[in-house]
Amino acid sequence: MTITYQQEHQIFHLQSKDMSYILQLKDGYPLHVYWGKKLRDEGNLDRLHHYPDIATIDRFPQEYPQYGTGDFRNPAYQVRLEDGSRITELVYKSHTITAGKPELTGLPAVYVESDKESQTLEIEMIDKYSGLTVLLSYTIFEEHNAISRSVKFVNASTKSVALERALSASVDFTDNDYEMMYLSGGWSREAQVKKRALDSGLTTIESRRGASSHQFNPFMALARPHADEDQGEVFGFSLVYSGNFVAEAEVDFFFSTRVSIGINPFDFEWLLEPGQSFQTPEAILVYSSEGFGGMSRTYHRLYRTRLCRGIHRDQERPILINNWEATYFNFNAEKIEDIARAGAELGIELFVLDDGWFGKRNDDTTSLGDWVVDQNKLPNGLNDLAKRVNNLGLQFGLWFEPEMVSPDSDLYRKHPDWCIHVEGRRRTEARTQLILDLSRQEVCDYLYESLSEIFSTVPISYVKWDMNRNMTEIGSATSSANRQKETAHRYMLGLYGLLEKIHQQFPHILFESCASGGGRFDPGMLHYMPQTWTSDNTDAIERLKIQYGTSMVYPISTMGAHVSDVPNHNMHRIVSLVTRGDVAMSGNFGYEMDLTKFTDDEKVIAKGQVARYKEIRSLVQQGDMYRLKSPFEGNETSWMFVSENKREALVFYFQVLAEAHGPLKKLRLKGLHPDLDYGIGEEKLVYGGDRLMQSGLPIPPLQGDFASVCFHLKAK
Repeated sequence: MTITYQQEHQIFHLQSKDMSYILQLKDGYPLHVYWGKKLRDEGNLDRLHHYPDIATIDRFPQEYPQYGTGDFRNPAYQVRLEDGSRITELVYKSHTITAGKPELTGLPAVYVESDKESQTLEIEMIDKYSGLTVLLSYTIFEEHNAISRSVKFVNASTKSVALERALSASVDFTDNDYEMMYLSGGWSREAQVKKRALDSGLTTIESRRGASSHQFNPFMALARPHADEDQGEVFGFSLVYSGNFVAEAEVDFFFSTRVSIGINPFDFEWLLEPGQSFQTPEAILVYSSEGFGGMSRTYHRLYRTRLCRGIHRDQERPILINNWEATYFNFNAEKIEDIARAGAELGIELFVLDDGWFGKRNDDTTSLGDWVVDQNKLPNGLNDLAKRVNNLGLQFGLWFEPEMVSPDSDLYRKHPDWCIHVEGRRRTEARTQLILDLSRQEVCDYLYESLSEIFSTVPISYVKWDMNRNMTEIGSATSSANRQKETAHRYMLGLYGLLEKIHQQFPHILFESCASGGGRFDPGMLHYMPQTWTSDNTDAIERLKIQYGTSMVYPISTMGAHVSDVPNHNMHRIVSLVTRGDVAMSGNFGYEMDLTKFTDDEKVIAKGQVARYKEIRSLVQQGDMYRLKSPFEGNETSWMFVSENKREALVFYFQVLAEAHGPLKKLRLKGLHPDLDYGIGEEKLVYGGDRLMQSGLPIPPLQGDFASVCFHLKAK
């Protein structure tokens, strides 16, 4: 890992373990030269690219393009000066190369635990007319083929500047021979893998909802033709942010491609007074010469170990039972204790009390914001219930939806202006609730005080932090007219500040984020909460696609996955308990059903699943994932997890629909050591790693629809 600067040719060469990223200064512009497999740091890197004359700036492959000086493609940033002009021309002023990676104040970010893990290049750019200074930051990592990029704007003038567009990263490729891959969907069908060939014009994915959204994940990748899971070049772009975002790929008439990612400029503006600064979120760019699988494993390792934090980062996650689909709002302490007792008999480790324990919450029309226990349901309070659960040998967890407020609540009646709203306009309700204005410090303070009171007095070891609607009528009662477009981003800064304070004060609590499932499954939230509820859709067959797609970017240790009742509450499909368990054990395992209704046979199966997951969970949560068969391409799905030393592996295989007299099947495995011999489960047969990867593992015939099988491999 090095960052070098060749003074003669003004070239910066950023090298990681297997990757090079090269940029060059020309006439004061930082230009993109190369991004790909690692190159030697030889003296003629300037010959990698031939730049046209300065008069044709729209042909320049720029690192942070601007508007108004001859480049007609989408810029990375735009400003409006006090004189009404929108033209800036940033040119190089200076640079620094330092060990380590600086923190981003007030924003989630990848971190390092030692300065030896990374180096950072910061390029200072200045627009001499306006006095605007822009700092371009690049961090390269020792063990990861990834680059962190972010931008800081500083108003060094005596006049105000309005930022209208402030993206985190832009990369210009010299051709358009790529396929774009991204994750799309909706509520209960998140993270569907989509691919399209790039062509002339602009391809955009975005969120305008105030959250990263179910519809699009803040991620995209460009892949060379014929790249697949195992081979071919792939370039990944992931934004460490939880609010409105945009990711674009623009092909111009020279057939070059510009990729950019950052805060969505739609309905965004940020006023910089003299001396003030603005920091963009960071984008994590990943290069893989080993297809999508190589890209994913880089994101997994980096996000699992250097984005997620705290004591739970490297710990095995507990097996839980959540009462939501078992009781919804209709429960009392005795019913909860009964479910917890049934869970304890199976070996489950954590009970989570979901929605309905506070205020007068008997349905979803009331009480959000009133974080006091409902004495009608729990007359002896949360401490009594937690003690009952603890006495059964289980930890106790609790559901909250802190960012929301019900119009029918004591909080709203006392502070009707605390919600996001525009005075005189209708306040659109969704799920009979409004959104608290977290851009206001007094609102964040109220939430911290309310939550910390419970966290400090009740023995809670887990919190599910939910968020069930998106923003409408975006405005803040305390912001001036010329700062209203800052509200959505200031909300995110307020949320991040609140989460950071809670994270520091209550490090023992394992937090899981949720937004009607995966509506805010993004890197930003993982910095504060190391796992996310992947989807409200718990149907095992739909989860194959959802979990497969989510794994394109996110580590398995971040994915909540539960066994639920059948017929499934979303899909009304009946899937065997075995298959439901195999799908859920491919994530952070738990149950979401009434365990007291299990038959004796189901108890035996479930008890076996719990015992099995305790044996394999470190491998699932911390191992390297290899995707073998895609649910988006056929009737079969398969993935596997391999330990770091390659001496242990776990293979899951799923068949959606039964096949009449189908062919004998073999599954070619990945990631094993070719020279090791592996025993499989209780079988006495031993297979060579090379044989399993080249010839394949025989799959026994599976009976019926929605069937699965799991193989546990251990080196002899």
